[in-house]
Amino acid sequence: MNVAVLLSGGLDSTTALHWAHHHHKVVCALSFDYGSNHAARELACARRQADLLGVPYHEIDLRTISAHLQSALLSGADAIPTADYAEENLRQTVVPFRNGIFLAIAAGIAESNGAEGIVIAAHGGDHALYPDCREDFMDAMAAAIARGTYANLQILRPFITHTKAQITALGAELGVDFSQTYSCYCGRELHCGCCATCRERRESFTAASVPDPTVYES
Repeated sequence: MNVAVLLSGGLDSTTALHWAHHHHKVVCALSFDYGSNHAARELACARRQADLLGVPYHEIDLRTISAHLQSALLSGADAIPTADYAEENLRQTVVPFRNGIFLAIAAGIAESNGAEGIVIAAHGGDHALYPDCREDFMDAMAAAIARGTYANLQILRPFITHTKAQITALGAELGVDFSQTYSCYCGRELHCGCCATCRERRESFTAASVPDPTVYES
């Protein structure tokens, strides 16, 4: 199948790109600059991963849209909660309808590039606080995209029953260079080691018994 891959440059989406490259023909990788704190470092990793596999890479600038959205991810590194891995802190990092916006735009680009499917790295470990990561949302979005495209585009969710540790283990099997991925919400040169995504990243390597090449500040 010809597929387009949503590629942020993080651990999950990079593994999804390598999975898609192994199982399908990747006609393009799509990244979105929505003005997050970590955009520059994450997108640089996305470009490198696409280039490594010889996949056409498209970066879409959504900063004019994100200027109207409220989220700690868009407010500067000082706004990122790190003190406590609790619901109230995690909720601050939600970007409203982010995956819905990404998938709607990706559908048009994917169909224009001859794709029959869109690969997204949504997984079973995605936090329940993120409504646009849940499977019922993905089902509804998949139905809308299929009905709204001549190509009857599918949304492929290869990791929807996987934990992040299982994704990390699969990435290692596929030869992913995890040192060329970026996750930290704060966006500094080194991963902070304290924000929610740093904690999840570190825990996934430990649970998967895969060496973690990430350098953390703490």
